[in-house]
Amino acid sequence: MNKQFHLFKKQITNPVKYRLFMLNKLPMGFISGLKIVELNEANATVAVRFKWVNQNPFRSIYFAVLSMAAELSTGILAFGQIYQRKPSVSMLVVKVEADFLKKAVSKIIFKCGDGNKIADAIEETLATGEGVTIQCISVGLNEMNEEVARFVFTWSFKAKSPAPNGE
Repeated sequence: MNKQFHLFKKQITNPVKYRLFMLNKLPMGFISGLKIVELNEANATVAVRFKWVNQNPFRSIYFAVLSMAAELSTGILAFGQIYQRKPSVSMLVVKVEADFLKKAVSKIIFKCGDGNKIADAIEETLATGEGVTIQCISVGLNEMNEEVARFVFTWSFKAKSPAPNGE
């Protein structure tokens, strides 16, 4: 586990700093209204509401907006684990699978409980210097607690080599 996770959480759960983070790193997520509802080392929950700006022609949340919310629920866990690491660790989504089960017409909550798996993968890449690939699941539930969508993100993590001058 990253000893700096609590500092990352403090930063990302600050409303002003979160908005700046979203504008800088995920501007379409900012526009779509993605919100972090819960964040700890093991779990993340991200919410998105159906609204005019994120709808499709069929009056439901556009699949790309659902994908952003689901990815954020996995990616924010990874961001917290790589925050201020030395050497730094790169992260990249290398595959996405999705099942859309119901029409998304209300507030949708995406939950990911793979934080420990992510932490273990990052510790492995730091220990070995080799890339590590894992799958993380994010489940989207509507306000009636019905599963609307399920995503599987394959993340790749790789410890970066320290610079020759030691920086």
